[in-house]
Amino acid sequence: MSTAIRDAHDVLRDLQAEIQRGLVGQGELVRGLMIALVTGGHLLIEGVPGLGKTRAVHLLARASHLDFKRLQFTPDLLPGDILGTRIYNQHSSSFETVRGPVFTHVLLADEINRAPAKVQSALLETMQERQVTIGQESLPIEEPFFVFATQNPIEQEGTYPLPEAQLDRFLLKLVVGYPEPDDEKDIVRMVIDEERLPTPKARLARRDVLGLQAAVRDVHLEDKLIRYTTDLAQATRLTGEVEKRPLARYVAMGASPRGAIALATAARGHALLQRRDNATPDDVKAVAHAALRHRILTTYFAEAEGITTDQIIDELLTTVPVP
Repeated sequence: MSTAIRDAHDVLRDLQAEIQRGLVGQGELVRGLMIALVTGGHLLIEGVPGLGKTRAVHLLARASHLDFKRLQFTPDLLPGDILGTRIYNQHSSSFETVRGPVFTHVLLADEINRAPAKVQSALLETMQERQVTIGQESLPIEEPFFVFATQNPIEQEGTYPLPEAQLDRFLLKLVVGYPEPDDEKDIVRMVIDEERLPTPKARLARRDVLGLQAAVRDVHLEDKLIRYTTDLAQATRLTGEVEKRPLARYVAMGASPRGAIALATAARGHALLQRRDNATPDDVKAVAHAALRHRILTTYFAEAEGITTDQIIDELLTTVPVP
């Protein structure tokens, strides 16, 4: 094992412990945040209000010593409210660029599906190209840059589905459930006893985050493992093989090649969290649901019969040969 991998794991262990000082339970959420941090990926977090989604992202930003901005998405939000705009300066008789809140290290797009698609799509260029075009000027965004978006379940009133192109920009989609009874008791106790509500301490600096992202690239991926990720992504598109995969009839559209890239990238991050310098099929399986669930479009039959994308991924993990 290389020194970089070992040191990165130790840093991540301390960072995770710092976050969990101010967050009860939600181990899956914290793990997803860690993977996003080391891989430089964006994260979509779905769950009903009040589960600690926003707090978890804020804790990560504070503990990583990264600039943090929170933007509340609402139906009347405009793209310029996110990206910035051009204004006329009467004193200089010229137009000036005013940068929006997207110019930060960590952008929390809170309740992103409360805004219509026109507003959501304002983030497409930023998430992919790490730049913002305002007028005729393209402005780079300083690395590292993350979009951590929260959303309420789509069946709630006043929400807009995220377009497929927007969903595909997120490395992972996490689904946050209700806490365990004992955890919920601890949450209530922590909040009402204000002195027990810890303030996170900065464990990293910007250069340390960039160092972690460099270290994860040292995690080895064998060719057969890359083939496994592409096999899984391709299997989501085999909508006609009903005899081999009974749930295939419920798939309208499968994952793009970006889905295979997400599987490989997230598997590397998961291996680093486990203090290993090579990824394994178990790493791919551990991140498969989070990497693929938002990249599979289901048919009407799936909705009518209550079939979820997680069930489809379960079937793929049992039918696609493991190297």
